[in-house]
Amino acid sequence: MNNYMLRNGSKIPVIGFGTWEITPNDKAKSMVAAALKAGYRHIDTAKIYGNEQGVGKAIRESGIARSDIFVTTKLWDDAQSYQAAMAACDESLNNLGLDYVDLYLIHWPKTTGRHEAWKAFEELQANGKVRSIGVSNYTVKHLQELIDQGGEMPAVDQVEFHPFIYQQQKPLLEFCHEHDIVLEAYSPLSRLSDTNSPEISDIAEKYEKSPQQIVLRWCLEQGTLPLPRSTSSGHLGDNLEIFDFKLAEDDMVILNGISDGKRVTWDPAGMGND
Repeated sequence: MNNYMLRNGSKIPVIGFGTWEITPNDKAKSMVAAALKAGYRHIDTAKIYGNEQGVGKAIRESGIARSDIFVTTKLWDDAQSYQAAMAACDESLNNLGLDYVDLYLIHWPKTTGRHEAWKAFEELQANGKVRSIGVSNYTVKHLQELIDQGGEMPAVDQVEFHPFIYQQQKPLLEFCHEHDIVLEAYSPLSRLSDTNSPEISDIAEKYEKSPQQIVLRWCLEQGTLPLPRSTSSGHLGDNLEIFDFKLAEDDMVILNGISDGKRVTWDPAGMGND
């Protein structure tokens, strides 16, 4: 699988398996095991998902070398302080049954305590419990605040990203590219289940691909890292069949133009104001 290079030199697979709402732990274990068998080497979880134990068990029992699997988890809002973040990381590592995670993210810019939490993140990276550190749901404003603090720059910003909010997220995407921050795209396929998009359907027919594969390829063409989620083993392999074609420029223009601004999660604008 192809990789992006993070700012600290670590490699991160360009597509990951998201585990939001995949519970309980036994279901998370079976789906992560299936994802790893299908070829995924990047698994994304979070404390608040309530499935770290199942995710970790699947990874440990996979027979795949730990160094070959990129694991992300996230700090929840109630632990946004220095001491709480340090303790929360230990709890997540214990849940996962792992000695380290490859990427640790502040889940939301919910409180002003996120600034102290970031100091903890820097220490966690220095002591090896975390290989890379980043954020999730940060806007340009939140990222600029973090940059202005000095210290370690975030390697990643994980946000909702798909064609239907492309125009709204374009300034953030450009900011991340400018500052060497990888933008991870969560919920990239969520709108496809309730949106009849003739543009996506027409392009899918042209390339003899599914609408899901077209959107995931679009994410890659934008220089982002998609994190599709699936509870169907049959779809896992399909979501990886996106490396044998490229979208023509005119098709990218069409997909870039279908934005309606409708999110499937919460808008972080205005969160964590000082």
